[in-house]
Amino acid sequence: MRAAYYDRQGPADEVLYVAELPAPQPGPGEVRVRVHMSGLNPTDLKARTGFSAPMPFPRIIPHQDGAGVIDAVGDPEEVGRIGQRVWIYEAQYGRASGTAAAFVVVPAGHAVPLPDDVSFEVGASLGIPALTAHRCLFADGDINGRRVLVQGGAGVVGTAAILLAKWAGAWVAATVMNAEQAIIARAAGADLVLDRLNDDVASAINAHTRNAGVDRIVEVNVKANLDLDLACLASGGVISAYATAQATDELSLPLLRAMVHGCVLRFVYIYSVPQEAKNNAIRDITACLASGAYSPHVGLKVDLQKIAEAHQALEAGSVMGKVLIAI
Repeated sequence: MRAAYYDRQGPADEVLYVAELPAPQPGPGEVRVRVHMSGLNPTDLKARTGFSAPMPFPRIIPHQDGAGVIDAVGDPEEVGRIGQRVWIYEAQYGRASGTAAAFVVVPAGHAVPLPDDVSFEVGASLGIPALTAHRCLFADGDINGRRVLVQGGAGVVGTAAILLAKWAGAWVAATVMNAEQAIIARAAGADLVLDRLNDDVASAINAHTRNAGVDRIVEVNVKANLDLDLACLASGGVISAYATAQATDELSLPLLRAMVHGCVLRFVYIYSVPQEAKNNAIRDITACLASGAYSPHVGLKVDLQKIAEAHQALEAGSVMGKVLIAI
């Protein structure tokens, strides 16, 4: 099968190769998916560069997310799933092989049915962004009628958060850094889009909420934004932080302000989210897809042969939206 791989960590153009490799076979509890589209996430870049851990296997086929069609199963009782369109999550977590290949073997539950009218591009855009956004939004209860702030509303998790929050009946504000990002956030359905470089974000949000503040904040950089978050947060509100710029980042917390707010500071790392919560997310994502309310922005799509270029583009921040690799 055609696959991309690396056998050492480092820059994309130095360590990523595309070659013919043996196709994997599913074992008990597993299914094999013929991958049509692979989704690239920042976590894939971090794994390839050694951001937080050394090489866990001698050779790695990267990428956690993707979409395709089940073509083989490890358990006879799953034979009815052959031919089923699916989206894939955590394909490479704890494993050597991810979705940057013609075939990938995953636990059966990690291949989620994809409606026939939903494209493989959308399917490969789900996975980590949608599951992370769902955890940030719903870990502390229903958000129907609630007010949500999405910091970094044009990023892949930010866009997913806007889409899911609007589907769930929330009012959503989003911060961006330029006009291009504002277009993406508005297209996702944000009710209020603010330029964090030029607008007084806290004043604008408090004006729109009549000083009530927001109930949930989906936070891409809590170290940089904590003061702003507390200025926007409702009493008893939740800040959900899902990313860090550096593996060694530390957070200084203004304890009295946080106590006065009675706030919850939640850290979201999708790989440690309980499976029950992921199952709830899959249920809601499936319903959102069925309603036609989930339409992520795709910023770049390339062929597998150009996987290094895709990694470089995401790493450089030169593309807004989901980066996809067609297999």
